[in-house]
Formats: sequence, C-alpha cells, structure tokens
Amino acid sequence: MFQVRIHGRGGQGVVTAAELLSIAAFLEGKHAQAFPSFGSERMGAPVVSFCRLDEKEIRLREPVTAPNAVIIQDPTLLQSVDVFQGLNSDGFILINSTRTFDELGIADFVAGFPAHHVCDVGASELAMKHVGRPVPNAALLAGFAAISGQLHMDSVEDAIRQKFPGAVGEANVAAAREAYEIAAAA
Repeated sequence: MFQVRIHGRGGQGVVTAAELLSIAAFLEGKHAQAFPSFGSERMGAPVVSFCRLDEKEIRLREPVTAPNAVIIQDPTLLQSVDVFQGLNSDGFILINSTRTFDELGIADFVAGFPAHHVCDVGASELAMKHVGRPVPNAALLAGFAAISGQLHMDSVEDAIRQKFPGAVGEANVAAAREAYEIAAAA
C-alpha cells in the first residue's frame, strides 16, 4: 500500500487534491481511499488530507501516520506543523514553492532522501498562470506522479477533467502538464 499525506490550508484545495489522486488511481484500476482531517474548519487554517493507493481492497480507516509521500501545498506550514512526521528516509517530498530547500530551511533534512524523491514546484504560480487562481492541487498531483511513478500523467489529466469539466479543467490540465515537466526534470 502506498500512503500519501497532503498538508495545506483551508481554501487551497487540499481535500480536492486527495480526491483527484484517488480518481486517477481508480482510472488505472487501483483501489484508492481519500479522506480529510479538519481542525477549526476555517479559511486559512491548517488542513490535512490523506490518500491510500493499492492493488487490493483497502480496509484501513485511520489517518496516515507513516506516509510514503508528503505533499505540502503551503510552505509556511514548514514552520508550524511537523509535516514530515512519520515519513521514512526513502519517502517522497513534494513542496509547492519556487524557493530552494536552503531558503525554506530544510536543506539538511531533505539531504537524507534520495535526490529524485524530493522536489519543489511553484504550483501556485502555475495555477495563477493557467487558471487565474493560486490553487495548486492539480499541478501538485502531476508533480507527485512525476516523482513517485505511482500514477500516469494520462490518468491525472482524466481525473482533473472529470472533477473540473470544461475550460476550468483544461486550464488545470495545462498547469498540471507544466508541473509534471518541472518535476520530471528535477
């Protein structure tokens, strides 16, 4: 089983990111489970969502405490939440940022991971460019697919189009494609 924990803030599409991840997995014939964990349920408050992917039925229902991957939609959480809790040294880290790991203050920590398992993508900037809103979830899903190999980009695009039909979906697909290229080259 592959487990993902997604950290962000209310209004950034953290819950939708887990849903998109599970839809993409379903499209590939995998079993998937996505669910959120809310605190104060207000705009800007820290939010966590979880997704599990497997080839067989998933019976677990508890939060993901030992993720194989963490996706951080808001890098300001690095200073206030232990987003890396439970992540083992061969896990995957994807951060929504254009800043270097040195600038984020995590260079020493991420140095312990395989280089191709750690990536930063300016997903909010890509969303602004293509969608007109700084919602990074679709772009980060593509970045996750690129670094983890858990999903194919075609499934990511189809999941985005299912969740957001029409022009909004196509704009998110464009942001996702660009994020995929950035993450794949990292």
